[in-house]
Amino acid sequence: MIFLIEYNRNLGEIVTFESFNELDRRKAEAARFELELKLNRLGIEHEVIILEAATEAALRRTHRRYFESLSQLATA
Repeated sequence: MIFLIEYNRNLGEIVTFESFNELDRRKAEAARFELELKLNRLGIEHEVIILEAATEAALRRTHRRYFESLSQLATA
């Protein structure tokens, strides 16, 4: 699976979360590019990334900082 994430670092929260199957890699990359262009035009500084993982659960384990608060991460 391919996951597109727009993350607001200041608030520590996901703004956009989209998943694509592996056959739609170009579609995911195009969506990332379009989102980055849109945010740039609007002057919004969010992190936009594409990540790959076997499942969403696996992604949540390997990239916990996007899904958990700072206090949750500190206590884990």
